Amino acid sequence: MQNTNPHKTIFNWSGGKDSSLALYEMLKNPEYSIDGLLTNVNSALNRISMHGVRLELIQAQVDGIGIPLSTLNLPEQPDMEHFNRITSNKLAELKEKGFSHAVYGDIFLEDLKKYREQELKKAGFQPVFPLWQRDTTELVHEFIDAGFKAIVVCIKSDLLDKSFCGRILDHNFIYDLPDNVDPCGENGEFHTFVFDGPVFRSPISFIKGEVVFKEYKAPKRSDSHSKKTNPEKMGFWFCDLLPA
Repeated sequence: MQNTNPHKTIFNWSGGKDSSLALYEMLKNPEYSIDGLLTNVNSALNRISMHGVRLELIQAQVDGIGIPLSTLNLPEQPDMEHFNRITSNKLAELKEKGFSHAVYGDIFLEDLKKYREQELKKAGFQPVFPLWQRDTTELVHEFIDAGFKAIVVCIKSDLLDKSFCGRILDHNFIYDLPDNVDPCGENGEFHTFVFDGPVFRSPISFIKGEVVFKEYKAPKRSDSHSKKTNPEKMGFWFCDLLPA
């Protein structure tokens, strides 16, 4: 029986594979009405936070999906206090518009899930994690077999070499990953931009640009690890994508 009163739901959209697969699952669930997408944007660069994808390409995805986009506009490297304040204000704004549930594509990062649940509870939202604790090897092959197409736009340089950046995410890519890298990159090993698949009306056109290396200050850790296991900086390779 069709649910005549589905929950008005905001979907946290990154533009990558986990988001795409989670959205694919949610759009088939009659209990929820996905009435908005929410994306974190580095307002200094007009790119997606962490992934570095240009906002124009995210907008092209959104146009292909057909669900309105809201942005969480952040400075280039916000501290947690600043991030939480901006997030809280956005959630309050969405609550006033009738949203009651929020979806994330997280798979097994328990600390992140607990953080999201705490922040959403404060704002009066119910969290939804459609991919939670699914096998990541099965998930990534399910993603590919469903007809999604993605390009790898960011990798951690201490785990993957430059050659992985800019590759298409296919079965060969998964086969080539080192044993210490999660098949879905769930520990932040790599990030993707999805340019085709069953949630889109048509493929997103882009031109592959240069691959660049960037270093960032590593987040502080509260444990007693030595500097050898807790470096002061983290390096990433980024493949720039240009709207076509």
